[in-house]
Amino acid sequence: MKLSELKAAEGSRLKKTYRKGRGHGSGNGKTAGYGHKGQKARSGAPRPGFEGGQMPLYRRLPKRGFKKPNREVIVAINVSSLERFDAGSVVTCETLVKSGLIKGYFDKVKIIGNGELTKSLTVEACKCSETAKKKIEAAGGTFKTCEKAEASEN
Repeated sequence: MKLSELKAAEGSRLKKTYRKGRGHGSGNGKTAGYGHKGQKARSGAPRPGFEGGQMPLYRRLPKRGFKKPNREVIVAINVSSLERFDAGSVVTCETLVKSGLIKGYFDKVKIIGNGELTKSLTVEACKCSETAKKKIEAAGGTFKTCEKAEASEN
């Protein structure tokens, strides 16, 4: 064994927890990494985004609009995008999510009448436009409102 082949015992180096201000022996004692004096060495140092008394960016920019906190998120799906499903299949909110047509959070799904439909499908969604309903029925399919829509109406 040579001196260059020596290694520290497993777990003897690098502490997992880093304790600030616990004496000189810790390697981060006295000023605890905050340097000497100054604003950033004190407690109550400025919050993130503080610009030293200059009017902060979030107050300089104009405020526009309002988002209702308890708004209902309705996802619109075109009739033409239902072509990817096999003829005779049942299209529900869950199958739309699995197929990748719907991504993210939503409350309701509405089928709208853009495009054409050539397959007969049983579509279960919360809402449907009149043109979409006509196109689904013209292709030999049916439209039903899902349980989610019926529960929210009561």
